Amino acid sequence: MFVKAWKLIAPDLVLSAPIYTITPQLMETHGLRGLILDVDNTLIGDDEADASEEICRWVELMRSQYPIWLASNNFSDRRIQKVAESLNLPYRSRAGKPSRRVVRQVLEAMELPAAQVAMVGDRLFTDTIVGNRLGLFTILVQPPCEELVFKPSLATMFKARSSFLRNWEIWIARKSGVKI
Repeated sequence: MFVKAWKLIAPDLVLSAPIYTITPQLMETHGLRGLILDVDNTLIGDDEADASEEICRWVELMRSQYPIWLASNNFSDRRIQKVAESLNLPYRSRAGKPSRRVVRQVLEAMELPAAQVAMVGDRLFTDTIVGNRLGLFTILVQPPCEELVFKPSLATMFKARSSFLRNWEIWIARKSGVKI
């Protein structure tokens, strides 16, 4: 039972690069036909308002071939709606990951088998766990902007906290024998 519990935080694929390195070839290799994406620190930094041109081009390419939904734990519906509308993607905010409820609803809306959909995010204890609990293919990605520039603001403190938590999760996983 203990070993099985640790498998919940083991992603199927770890990319040491941002989300835009996911390609149609990678999707085909893993038999994937859809994507559920986290937003903060997966598509955009948690202190950013808009997706980069690179992310916009990637979404346009992938959306032409695969259904894509956004599922964010962010409580600001306005923020996630703005990102979703700018990328022309359906979304759900306040997902409460690793709770399965919202992600299950998104999966049902996609009308695809769970094994053919990837849950993509930057966090093991939210994105990877919910994906693994539902039988999705889980992909852990590097946040789009890792370097921290000192700015005496609340946003910078949250960004630093988010990076700290992500690194702590990875450390715990490695100490537990999860290959990351």
